[in-house]
Amino acid sequence: MVILFDQFNFPDSIFEIIFATNQQVMVAKLLIEQMKLQDGEIGKTEMSMFAKQLHDGTVLQANEDGGPLKLKKSIRLSYNKRQFYDRILTPMKTMGLIDYDLYKKTYKISEKFNKNMMRIGLMWLQELRRPPKAYTLKQK
Repeated sequence: MVILFDQFNFPDSIFEIIFATNQQVMVAKLLIEQMKLQDGEIGKTEMSMFAKQLHDGTVLQANEDGGPLKLKKSIRLSYNKRQFYDRILTPMKTMGLIDYDLYKKTYKISEKFNKNMMRIGLMWLQELRRPPKAYTLKQK
């Protein structure tokens, strides 16, 4: 997955950096909120039920404080179950936002994303400190 961002126009949410569409952002936020409600870990069955609820369509209520989605009015959100796994859950697993335990068959919120971002930053610092190499361009 490729993350593109503008350092001068940083969005308020990490999800807006990672995902391309507003619908994907909402679904990812809903997933993380659902996992937080269950102490950061949900089973394979609960994940399937979450995906099925999205597939069938769910109504999101607007709260006075806005809630995690900051909705101004109630909306109906529907997201294809297969696309949920392909475009939301799988990228979140591969980036280290969510871990899957094969033995317990549970999904868990992870801090690996943060560690990976720090590694990327260190790789950039190493590149900056590396001495320059002389290159010559040949004419055809």
